[in-house]
Amino acid sequence: MHVVFITPASDLRRFPPYRLGGRFYGHPNAITGPLILGGILKKAGHTVEVYEELYTNVNLKKLMNDTDVFCISTMTSTAPRAYELADRIHAESKAKVILGGMHVSELPQEALRHADQVIVGEGEDVIVDVVEGRLTEPIVRAKLTCHLDDVPLPDYTILKTPCDCANVMTTRGCPYACTFCTTSRMFAPYRQRSVDSVIAEIRMYKKMGFRYMNFEDDNFTADKERAKEICRRMIAEGLVFKETFFFGRVDMAEDEELLELLAKAHLNRVLIGIESLNQDALDEIHKGQRPSDIRMAALKCREYKIRLIASVVLGMDSDTKEDIRRAVAFAKEVDAYQLQPAILTPYPGTPVYEKLVKEQRMVIDDWSQYDMMNVTFTPNHMTPWELQMEFYGAVRKFYDVRGAIRIGKLFGWGYGVRRLGLWVFASLGSKAAEFASRHMPGTIYYQLREISERQLEEKEEEKLQY
Repeated sequence: MHVVFITPASDLRRFPPYRLGGRFYGHPNAITGPLILGGILKKAGHTVEVYEELYTNVNLKKLMNDTDVFCISTMTSTAPRAYELADRIHAESKAKVILGGMHVSELPQEALRHADQVIVGEGEDVIVDVVEGRLTEPIVRAKLTCHLDDVPLPDYTILKTPCDCANVMTTRGCPYACTFCTTSRMFAPYRQRSVDSVIAEIRMYKKMGFRYMNFEDDNFTADKERAKEICRRMIAEGLVFKETFFFGRVDMAEDEELLELLAKAHLNRVLIGIESLNQDALDEIHKGQRPSDIRMAALKCREYKIRLIASVVLGMDSDTKEDIRRAVAFAKEVDAYQLQPAILTPYPGTPVYEKLVKEQRMVIDDWSQYDMMNVTFTPNHMTPWELQMEFYGAVRKFYDVRGAIRIGKLFGWGYGVRRLGLWVFASLGSKAAEFASRHMPGTIYYQLREISERQLEEKEEEKLQY
């Protein structure tokens, strides 16, 4: 059979200017799930192709001519696009549609309205039986993959869209459980691959000619001794890339040997969840860190020339506008390379979602807006539109010409130019959102402004009544 995997992208992320802006943020890559599952099907004798909509348009009409099975992966923000693709495939072809991924694993009944079958959980053990028709139940609940070394390596030969950066997942899950996090729940319990297995995959990517690599673990440095061993092996075997990105945590700054090895192995770009400098907010989301830990981590990253992407969560109940602005100013002060302001997003299945639903604070029910860039609920200390403006205010404050020059001096002028590009796109995005909020009914920004104005009017009426 001919099987096609599609990782959909929302309307915004398929917009050409957004794709261009993405090139300033990072390098084209591909999520590993479809490459693993597709590789399994290829070994079983099927013809397989994998497409990422984030980087190029997919000619669905052409694919429907000879595809027997479409496998579509979903996150919450891409679920509407996945459902749109599935409905079109059913309307225009006889192909079977299988949906999987984090969103449909939490809401399989919703997904089943658009799919022939839904796979809940990790699909390695069931994908062949589902595609070949031996498993026929509408919702297939996959067993947990206990031994990650048994999972085949991703097969990049079946990828048909641009990619110049290899993704490596050395673990699944996370030993922590922040209240807004989906992956620590979808992939629980936390599991590790052996160092030998990880090095074999990295060696494969070196032979394939990749110059860039991402460690996609939720927390690559969770097990510091294991992270050190991977770095030592990379250095000793000449498996160092021009740039390697990873997700870390502030506690990595406590280990000088780890920092030195990370730098030598060119793990030189890290995203750390700073989230907030307000201890009450950190405790609220069960982050398990202190503002002093955050400051030390940022300074150590600068010392070892590991470029810090500072992730800040906007809209936690304990945070005010001033707390958000203080966190952004801090990121700039410590020479963070990039800022990732992430609006608190209540994903289904998380404690944050359950809390906000219970308190009737959800205001947007369009899953495509659940992308950490748009407000979907009423915050505690401001209106939804005020929080949305704090998001754009954060990127305007952080990205500027002076900051680009500073980054160029610290890390090289190529990185300064990329920072300058992010400043341009941040400014344009902010202006576009403001325009849409006033002149484009039907957009989320127009909705948020209307909702906020109505909330303010209701508060004024309550004051008058008392």
